[in-house]
Amino acid sequence: MDKFGPALLTLSLIVVAVALMLAGWRGRLRRQQDMAPLPEIPAEAGQPLEAYEGQYVVTTTAGDWLDRVGVHGLGIRGNALLRVYPHGLLFERSGAPDIYIPRGQLRDVRTESGMIGKFVEKDGLAVLTWRLGERDVDTAFRTRNAADKTPLLAQLTSLVPTASQDEE
Repeated sequence: MDKFGPALLTLSLIVVAVALMLAGWRGRLRRQQDMAPLPEIPAEAGQPLEAYEGQYVVTTTAGDWLDRVGVHGLGIRGNALLRVYPHGLLFERSGAPDIYIPRGQLRDVRTESGMIGKFVEKDGLAVLTWRLGERDVDTAFRTRNAADKTPLLAQLTSLVPTASQDEE
C-alpha cells in the first residue's frame, strides 16, 4: 500500500505531460493552418536521375531549426526514398504523405549536423531550403549510406536555380 501513492503520482504526472504535449502540438497546427498546400506530385514524373534511401528528418521554418512545421505531415520523421528528377524532388515516405518539391521552388542546399530532434555527425544532414507558398522552409534528409551523401549534394546543388536562370 505504501507504493500506491507514489505510483499514482507518477502516473498522474505522465498523463499531464502527455496532455500538455498534445495541446502544444494542436496549437502549432492551428498557428500553421494558413500555410500553403504542398505542391501536387506530377502524374507523369518520368525517369528519376537517381534515388537515395534514407530518412526524412523534418521540415522547419527556414533558418530556425527548432520551429518544426506540423501541417501537411511535414513534421513526421520516417524512412524515405528521395527521387531526384530534372523537374524536382520527390520524398516517398513510409507512413506519411509523399512530398514533391518542384525545381523552381528550391532556394538553397547545405549540410548541417542537426535539426530539431535529430543530431548526427558534422554535416551529416542534407538540408534543402525551398518556398512553400509565401514561406521559406528547410527540409532535412539523411542518406542511409554515407557514400551517397556527396553525389546527392552535387545533384541537389545542380537543381537550385541560379540568379542568371531566374532572369531568363
